[in-house]
Amino acid sequence: MTTTVAAARRAAPGWQGILRWEALLVLILVVLVAVGSQLSPFFLSAGNFANLIAALMEVAIMAIPMTLVIVAGEIDLSVESMAGLASSILGFLWAGGVPLTVAIPLVLVVGAAGGLLNGLLIARFGLPSLVITLGTLALFRGLALIVLGPRGVSDFPSAFTQVGFGHVPGTLIPWPFVVFVAIAGLLGVVLHRTWIGRQIYAIGRNTEAARFSGVRVTRLKIGLFVLSGLVAALAGIILTSRLSSARADAATGMTLTVVTVVLLGGVNIFGGRGSIPGVALAVIVVAVMQNALRLASVTVEVQSIALGLLLILSVVIPNSAHQAKSAIDRVRGGRPPPAGSVRRGEEG
Repeated sequence: MTTTVAAARRAAPGWQGILRWEALLVLILVVLVAVGSQLSPFFLSAGNFANLIAALMEVAIMAIPMTLVIVAGEIDLSVESMAGLASSILGFLWAGGVPLTVAIPLVLVVGAAGGLLNGLLIARFGLPSLVITLGTLALFRGLALIVLGPRGVSDFPSAFTQVGFGHVPGTLIPWPFVVFVAIAGLLGVVLHRTWIGRQIYAIGRNTEAARFSGVRVTRLKIGLFVLSGLVAALAGIILTSRLSSARADAATGMTLTVVTVVLLGGVNIFGGRGSIPGVALAVIVVAVMQNALRLASVTVEVQSIALGLLLILSVVIPNSAHQAKSAIDRVRGGRPPPAGSVRRGEEG
C-alpha cells in the first residue's frame, strides 16, 4: 500500500467518523416528520411514505456515483441532461420499433460514453470538471432535443412502466428503491471497504501526492465519470418508466437536488471526505421535506428556496464548525483534539 493511501486510511476513524453528522441528520428527520404530521393528516400514512420515496429515487440513484466523484475532488453537473438524453434515445428507439431488451442496453452504453467524454476531458487533459460538465450539461440536453424534439413517446408496455411506479409484491416498497439500495450497497462497499475507495479518498485529499504514490489518478477519475454517466442513464430509464413517457426535457433541474443531497449527506465539496450512509440518510431527509411542503400546499418557488437554503447550510454549517474547532485548538495552545474526535463525513 502506498504512503498516501495508507495515510488516508489512518486519517479516518472508521464508521464512528460519520456518526456525528448522521446523528444530526436523524434529528432533522425527526423534526421534519413531526412538522409534516402536523401539516397534514395523510403525512404519516404508509402510502404517502412510499410515494415520497418513489418521487426522489432518480435523484437518489444519481447521488450515489456523484458521491464518489465529489470525494475524489471533482463534480459532474451533467447528470440531469444525461438522464434526459437517455429518456429521449429510449423513446426514439422504441418509437422506431426497437425492442426494449435492445434499446435499454444501447441507452446505458450512451450514458457510459457520455461519462467517458467527461472523464477524458477532465482527467486526461486536466480541464476543470465544473466547466466541462457545465458544457456537457448543455450538450447532452441539446442532443436530447435533436433526437426526440418537442414530442413525447408514451406507448410503452405495462411490464416496463410497472418497474417505475410498481411495488415489490406484498409490500409498498417501490421497485426503484430496490435499485437504489443495490447501487448504494455495492458502491458503499467499494468506497468504504476496498483499496479503490482508499485511493478515491487519497485523490480527494491530495491529487498530486496520490499520483506520486502510485495511484493511477487519471484512470480512476475516468472510471468514476463513466460510472456517473452510466448510472445517470439508468436513472433516465427509470424516470421514463415511472412517468410512462419519454421526453427530451426529462430530469430538468435534478442536478441541484443531487448535489444538495450529496453535500447534506456529509460529503466535503473540496473532496477527501464523505460517506454513502450519510448520503442515503440525506435522501430521506430531502424527500420528507419536499413531501411535507407539498402537502402543506407550499408553492414550487418556496420549495426551491428551501432547497437552495438547505444546500447553502450543508456547506456553511460544517465549515463554520471546523473553523470554530480550529480556533479553540489555537486557544488551547495547538494541542491535538482528543482521541476519537471526528469531523463531518470522514471516510468509513
